Amino acid sequence: MLMAHPVVLRNLIEQYETLKVLRAENGGEEVRRRLDDVAYTLCVSTGTRDVDAALIAARHRLPGARTEDDSVLSA
Repeated sequence: MLMAHPVVLRNLIEQYETLKVLRAENGGEEVRRRLDDVAYTLCVSTGTRDVDAALIAARHRLPGARTEDDSVLSA
């Protein structure tokens, strides 16, 4: 599987988080469509099928990510 460059992943994470805020504030159709597109791209870029898993995988591939991070585990 091809791995996305960390800069690309960081950009996608930032876009996703920004669009989530915009969607919560106004919920426009264009924002929703763009959010769906970014979520899809995150999934493809990380080899996952779920945006939450994609976000976790992308964050783990960023420089400085802790390999022993247990953030995927529920408390």
